[in-house]
Formats: sequence, C-alpha cells, structure tokens
Amino acid sequence: MQQNHYDILIFDGLGEVSMSSQTVNTVDDIFDSSLNLEDTHYKEGYSEGYTDGLNSGKDEGNQVGLKTGFEVGEELGFYRGCIEVWNAAILVEPTCFSSRVQKNIKQMDELLRKYPFPDPENESATDTIDSLRLKFRTISATLNIRLEYDGYPKASTIDKSGF
Repeated sequence: MQQNHYDILIFDGLGEVSMSSQTVNTVDDIFDSSLNLEDTHYKEGYSEGYTDGLNSGKDEGNQVGLKTGFEVGEELGFYRGCIEVWNAAILVEPTCFSSRVQKNIKQMDELLRKYPFPDPENESATDTIDSLRLKFRTISATLNIRLEYDGYPKASTIDKSGF
C-alpha cells in the first residue's frame, strides 16, 4: 500500500488559514471517509440534538417551575388573606364565629405558618397544601359561604355570606 504525505490548507470562513499535514493511505483513506459518512453525520446530529434538547429542557423546566411556584404562592396568599379577614372579624366581634370555626381558623393559620417556603421540594409541602385546602373547605362550609379558589377567588353567593 502506498502512502502519500499532503499539506492541507484549512480556511475557517473568518479569514483564518491554518495548515495541516496528513499522511494518507491513498486508496483506503479516500473510501473510508465516504463509508463512515453516515455514522459521522449520525454522531454529529445526535450531539447537536442532545445539546439543543438539554438547553431547551432547562429553559422549559425553568418556565414550568416559575409558573407553578407563582400559582402555589398565589393560592397560599389567598388563604393568608382569608385568615386575616376572619381574624379581623373576630377582633371586632369575638362572638361572630362559633368556637369550632375559630379553632379551625387557628389551625389553618398554623398550617400556613408551617408551610416549607424555603424548601418547596419538601414532601411535606404537598401534604400541607392539601390540608390547607381541606381546612378552607371545612371553614367555608361551616360558615355557609361559597368562596372558591380556582386561580382567583370567586364569590358565588356573596349576598348569602353575611359579610
């Protein structure tokens, strides 16, 4: 097999020129690159796709996390607002709610205070928010008001609520 030595000039498109020296086995190397062309393009495509997917996945994950965090914060803020209004009503008129309702409001306040704000991935966060939702429904049912949280508060029967 004959070996030839070649000097190759490489132009990079930015006006840079470099020189490369290669020893080429004339017959085998010419066809070898052609035979491996599909494999080479497959590997390059996979590498580019993986990098692009990784970047877009991080961006998408960031957006989903931001949206979910905002929604949870909004819901928790809604519950905090309800607790503050109910506590203000109790300060003005201590007998406006039964002792059972007042106890439930206090328990809901405690649940909200123990929500793990610094660590939202904590497993207790899901349990706590589920307990808050349940406690809110209990208080609303006991007070005979239909106040719902579905992205924003809706008062379906404000005239019946007594407020």
